[in-house]
Amino acid sequence: MLTLTYEYKLIPTQQQAEQMQHILEVCTSVWNYALRERKDWIASRKCPVNACSLRGEYIISVDTPYPGFNEQCKSLTQAKKTNPRLKSVNAQVLQQVLRKLDKAFKDMKDRNFGFPRFKKRGRMRSFVFPQLGKDPLGKGVVKLPSLGLIKFRQSRPYPEGYQVKQARIVKRASGFYLMLAFQADVEVCPPPVKGHVVGVDVGLEYFLSTSDGLQLQRPKFFVDMQRKLKLLQRRLKRKKLGSSNWVKSQKQVALLHERIANTRKDFHFKVAHQLCDQGNVIAVEQLNLKGLSRGILGKHMLDAGHGQFLNQILPWVCFKRDKAYVQVDALGTSQECPACKHVVKKKLADRWHDCPNCGASMPRDVASAVVICQRAVGRTVQQNACGDGLAGVAA
Repeated sequence: MLTLTYEYKLIPTQQQAEQMQHILEVCTSVWNYALRERKDWIASRKCPVNACSLRGEYIISVDTPYPGFNEQCKSLTQAKKTNPRLKSVNAQVLQQVLRKLDKAFKDMKDRNFGFPRFKKRGRMRSFVFPQLGKDPLGKGVVKLPSLGLIKFRQSRPYPEGYQVKQARIVKRASGFYLMLAFQADVEVCPPPVKGHVVGVDVGLEYFLSTSDGLQLQRPKFFVDMQRKLKLLQRRLKRKKLGSSNWVKSQKQVALLHERIANTRKDFHFKVAHQLCDQGNVIAVEQLNLKGLSRGILGKHMLDAGHGQFLNQILPWVCFKRDKAYVQVDALGTSQECPACKHVVKKKLADRWHDCPNCGASMPRDVASAVVICQRAVGRTVQQNACGDGLAGVAA
C-alpha cells in the first residue's frame, strides 16, 4: 500500500472560513472534555487509603470503566442528541479527535512521550474527514462533508492510479490548507544500491559537502530574519492582551515564522534534487541531532534544519527519483584519512585535513564526505557478499 499526501491552498468563502473555525473550536472542546474525563478517572484511582487531599477529591464509582476510545465515542453519540453545538459538526471529525487523544496516551506509554495537555483557544490547528463521498475532487474544487464545494489552488495535478482516502484541513497564519491522502494498492521495491555513490557530510560552515567536492554555503534562515522578528515581538508585547491590535500583531509574528519555515523547506527540497542529479546512491551519516541541538551551537543547528533535511525531505526525494538512500555510522568520519585510513586528530576549529602519513590535503568536510562514501560502498559489498540476489547462486 502506497500513500501520497498532496497539499493545496484553500480559497474558501467568508462563510466557509467561519464554519471551519467553528469546527476547530468544537474539536478543542471535545479534546479538553475527553482529556479531563481521563485525568479524573486516573486521579480517582490514585487516592491513598490513609489520607485525603487538602484541596478536593473527585470520586468516581469503582465499577466505572476506563473512558477509552470506544467508551468516549458512545458518550459522544449520546451527547450529540442533546447538544446542538456538537450536532453542528460532522460526527466522524469529532471521532478523529478522540482517536488522536487515544493515540497520544498510547505514545505516552509506548514511546515515553509527555502527558497530553489541554488545548487553549487557537491551539487546535487541524481536523480530518476520514471518509469522502463519491467523486469528491474536481478541477480546483473539493467537496467536503458539511462544508460543500470549496475552491483551492491546484498547483499540481492529482496522481494517476490513486484513490483519495481522506482530507485534512490545516489552519496556518496564511490561511487554510488542504491535505489530500491518496492511496494505491501497489508495492514499490526499494531502488537498487548500485551506480555512482555520493557521500554527504552536513555541517555549519557549509550546509553540506559531498565526496565529489561540492560545498554549499549555509543560508541563515532565522538569523537573517531575527532583527525583524525582534521588532515585531516588541510591538506585540506593548499591545493589550486580547485586543484587536494584539491579534493583528500576533498574526504578523506568525506570518514571519511561517515565511522562515517555508524558505528553509524550499531550500532543502532544491538541495535534495541537486544531490539526486549527481549520483544514484546518496550516503549520509547517522547523527545524534538532538544532542547537537542542545550544545553551544544549538541555535544554528536548529536554524539549518539538518533533521528535516536528512530524515524527511532527502529520503522522500530519493524515493521519488528512484535513488538509493543509505545511512552509515558517523563515528570518526572527520578524523579518518580517506586516502590511507590513518587517524588524524583534529579539533572543531581545524577546518583542513592534512595527513602526515600519506600527505593527503583537502577540506575537512570534503574528506569526511569521502569517508562516508567509502563506508557506504563497503557496506554494500558486505551486504551482497552472502550471494543474495546474485546470478548463479542458489537460494
